[in-house]
Amino acid sequence: MNAVWQYYLDHRGDIDGWFGTTVWLAVLPVLIGLVIALPIGWAAWRYHWTYTPVTALAGLLYTIPSIALFLILPGILGTKILDPVNVAVALTLYTVALLVRVVADGLGSVSAETMAAASAMGFTGWQRLRKVQLPLAVPVIGAGLRVAAVSNVSLISVASVIGVTQLGQLFVDGNNLDKAAPIVLGLIIFFAMALLFDLLILLGVRVLTPWRRAVAAR
Repeated sequence: MNAVWQYYLDHRGDIDGWFGTTVWLAVLPVLIGLVIALPIGWAAWRYHWTYTPVTALAGLLYTIPSIALFLILPGILGTKILDPVNVAVALTLYTVALLVRVVADGLGSVSAETMAAASAMGFTGWQRLRKVQLPLAVPVIGAGLRVAAVSNVSLISVASVIGVTQLGQLFVDGNNLDKAAPIVLGLIIFFAMALLFDLLILLGVRVLTPWRRAVAAR
């Protein structure tokens, strides 16, 4: 571990800069992807005939290799191939693809009895969605969000293969220099980052579902 720490100290300026890029590439696509996936998932749940084609399309999108997507997007977006925006857009697409089914299934997991009770209380369709359905679907959506966040963290490193500078560069440097220290350092940082995001999402789900703690305490 001394060699790993020494490598960090020797390259601290570069690594700290890569860390900042990696963090926003990991966080922003998940947030934007969730915002986009919510209405699409709701539509897939609300209009049942769209569920199969929408989720099938999302699943197909998720199977596109990340390297291919990183290379295709510059031609579509008009960006340079080394622009981190390409990675952000690709990860956003993957997040949407993963969460669309999760959102639809989460909304569909709310029982008909619960929805009928909300209607009997005078809730409009929008109020039922906002005050009943979405809160009850939070655990399901949160589970999908955890998968998306951890998956995105691992996919970011792939972009270093085409030259996008972020913490994945540690793996490239380790391979080029035939040194284990940068590779081990990269593994530690990526693992810690994925674990932190996972814990933050778990905490968010816990905060948004206080009734689950009340039920468990009985």
